[in-house]
Amino acid sequence: MSELLVAADGPVLRVTFNRPDQHNALTWAMWDGLYDACERADADPAVKLLVLSGAGGRAFVAGTDISQFSGFADGDDGIAYEHKVQRIIDRLERVKVPTVAVVQGYCVGGGLVVAAACDLRLAVPGARFGAPIARTLGNCLSMNTYSLLVHHLGPARTLDMLLRARMYTAEEAHAAGFVAELCPLDDLPARQAEVEERLLSHAPLSMWAAKEAVRRLRVAGLPDGDDIVATVFGSADFHAAVPAFLAKEKVTWQGR
Repeated sequence: MSELLVAADGPVLRVTFNRPDQHNALTWAMWDGLYDACERADADPAVKLLVLSGAGGRAFVAGTDISQFSGFADGDDGIAYEHKVQRIIDRLERVKVPTVAVVQGYCVGGGLVVAAACDLRLAVPGARFGAPIARTLGNCLSMNTYSLLVHHLGPARTLDMLLRARMYTAEEAHAAGFVAELCPLDDLPARQAEVEERLLSHAPLSMWAAKEAVRRLRVAGLPDGDDIVATVFGSADFHAAVPAFLAKEKVTWQGR
């Protein structure tokens, strides 16, 4: 079975991250498949809405599959990885039709970034949002991702989430405005259908103009951050933390 399911449902293109036993952690192929789904959404005039969700109910996406970091040799590998992710996240942000992330369970790391790049987020009370890299891998995010989080959460909440490695509850994410709709699990299908129906009934160009204007405001003057990424991904801490994480062992941070 495919790790990423992409299927047309009338005017809705549905993308399902489909590795439930791994909490839908993203492989390189899944990242590439998300890019292709965005291309399909824009190329097909019948598509009016793009909806992303995770299979299994335990996670939307629990980050990038950590085993894929095992081959990283230095900071340049980190830069290449973040450039790859930024290219796909930028493509998701630029999709012309509205994009909706439907979140159950963990929405972590790369999953948080994917959800943040969507226009709207729906969630159930058990959802959790965060990027606890300060206590897991000791890596960092790209400047574009920091910008996305600050854009949605503000600098204080972003630093609170990242420095304390906090997992925000769905209620906290909703109160912060990150989650647009919070509803009980049993009500999610009906509420999701209502949101989709409303979006499908609205003027496509009006919605495109709003989302594109907000995107341009966010990225205006976005600084380069490759030096930050190279320093952290090239560190001894990161290279010790990856095998420790995979072996479920505790890492001792050295700060170098």
